[in-house]
Amino acid sequence: MKNIGFLSFGHWNPSPHSQTRSASDALLQSIDLAVAAEELGADGAYFRVHHFARQLASPFPLLAAVGARTSRIEIGTGVIDMRYENPLYMAEDAGAADLISGGRLQLGISRGSPEQVVDGFRYFGYEPADGDHATLAREHAQVFLDVLSGKGFAEPNPRPMFPNPPGLLRVEPHSPGLHERIWWGAGSRATAEWTAAQGMNLMSSTLLTEDTGVPFHQLQAEQIQRFRDAWREAGHEREARVSVSRSVFPIVTDVDRAYFGREAASQDQVGIIDGGTARFGKTYAGEPDQLVRDLAEDEAIAAADTLLLTVPNQLGVDYNAHVIESVLTHVAPGLGWR
Repeated sequence: MKNIGFLSFGHWNPSPHSQTRSASDALLQSIDLAVAAEELGADGAYFRVHHFARQLASPFPLLAAVGARTSRIEIGTGVIDMRYENPLYMAEDAGAADLISGGRLQLGISRGSPEQVVDGFRYFGYEPADGDHATLAREHAQVFLDVLSGKGFAEPNPRPMFPNPPGLLRVEPHSPGLHERIWWGAGSRATAEWTAAQGMNLMSSTLLTEDTGVPFHQLQAEQIQRFRDAWREAGHEREARVSVSRSVFPIVTDVDRAYFGREAASQDQVGIIDGGTARFGKTYAGEPDQLVRDLAEDEAIAAADTLLLTVPNQLGVDYNAHVIESVLTHVAPGLGWR
């Protein structure tokens, strides 16, 4: 068995070729797709977070809405850029959304990916010391994790408007267990080891910000193994979770073939991100039997407990639900995932 969810970037564009032409469309269709995915038997609904872009940006209203409309599916992010976040306010929002969903949040956080504007976090009021924005993200993440532990830290007013519980106060609402459902989006092997030391689950995407010359899935599998080794060395009592993202499109209709038939020849790519070399994973597209054979050779998927299917959200809810259903019914059983 393997957890299978979807990951949506939540793009919207007023183009007549897009099924998602406004921010309202992106938000409401995201909720509808999560509901459809749960009905189909998928395990997770995850959403990207990008600022200053025609994409999903403020995750917690969306997560709360999805939580209120569903009952079983995991609800998460992949990822929230911690350079932009007030950790205490974020802990309140996350606690509320998690309680609304009945404890189903799986929050992916990280430094984030390149944004639409230069140093956008500065417009949000955050100035990294010495220009080190990676450290800024990790510092915000540490405060967030500390607050989620539920320990009191704020000195109570001796003459409060309402009675206080004894001792130092914590932010409310507090959701027990959310602290253990935080994931870090790691782009390298070293960052995966750091993630394990912090006690966070590992979220690995379709790119890594390094390249050793081996196929993407093998480099990612090494990243996962290093994470698990570091987790064991850290002595954490609970079992870690690992997710990977993939673009997977079974060709079962003529529409599928029109959209993704050319992707059958997709290969890994090497490019530049933030001035450094990065390796990008390929798209998997083809007849179901071929996909079963191809995916069986992906070492990183085999090593992960959770697979997130990146969906082309601008093709609409119905088509994306069809893609998810195709993976669940035509591909997953042949790999022992269902």
